[in-house]
Amino acid sequence: MREFIKTLVYAILIAVGFRTIAYEPFNIPSGSMFPTLLVGDYLFVSKPSYGFSRHSLPFSPPLFQGRILFTPPERGDVAVFKKPTDEATDYIKRVIGMPGDRVQMKQGRLYINGEMVERRRIEDYVMTDHYGRTASIPQFVETLPNGVEHRILEAMGNRAQLDNTEEFLIPEDYYFMMGDNRDNSLDSRDSSVGFVPVDNFVGRAEILFFSTDGSARWYEIWNWPFATRFSRLFKVIE
Repeated sequence: MREFIKTLVYAILIAVGFRTIAYEPFNIPSGSMFPTLLVGDYLFVSKPSYGFSRHSLPFSPPLFQGRILFTPPERGDVAVFKKPTDEATDYIKRVIGMPGDRVQMKQGRLYINGEMVERRRIEDYVMTDHYGRTASIPQFVETLPNGVEHRILEAMGNRAQLDNTEEFLIPEDYYFMMGDNRDNSLDSRDSSVGFVPVDNFVGRAEILFFSTDGSARWYEIWNWPFATRFSRLFKVIE
C-alpha cells in the first residue's frame, strides 16, 4: 500500500508539473472562435510560449507577481487567458491589439492605429446543427498589420452590437483580444472583458489533439468513431 501511494503521488506531481511548465489541455465550449476553433475541439496550450505567471499554476495561487522568462504575445496569436473581471474563468481569443495600439470597430470593419485592416471575401462558412439544418455565414480572410492571415465570420453583417465602438487606446502591458466569430464573441470590445493584462495570459493555443461533434455521449463508446472529427485531429492552430 505504501508503494502504491508513493507511485500515485509521483504520478500526480509529474502530471501537475507537466501542466504547469509544458502543455495544458483545454476544450472549446462556445462558438466565439468559429471557424478557427469549433465547439468540441480539444487542444494543447503551450505554457512556455509567454513565460510563466501565477496563472500558469493550478488555481492561480498568489505566490509571485509578474511573469518569469517572459516572451511577449504576438499579434495574431490564439491565446488562453484568465478573464480580467473574473480570474477563475478561462477565455480563448485572438491577440488583435498590442500595448500602445489604438483599436476601433467602425461599421463592422477593424481599424488599428487609424488604418482599416484588410480583409477579402471568400466562400461562405456552412454550419450544420445536430438536426441536420445548415446555415451559410459570410466568411472573410483578415490580414493583420504584421501579415498574419486568419478567417473571420460576420453572421450579422455590419449591424451587430459590437460593430461600432469607441477608439480603444491599449495601455502598457495590456492586450486587446477578439474572437474570430466577430458577431458572436464577448471580448475586449465589451467592458465585461476589457483589456487583458499580460499577467493573465495562460499560454498559446498550439495544436488540436481531439475533436467531437457532440453527437455521442461519453459512455456511448460504440458511437465515438462517428462523432469524432478525424479531419481536425493534430491540426496546428493558426
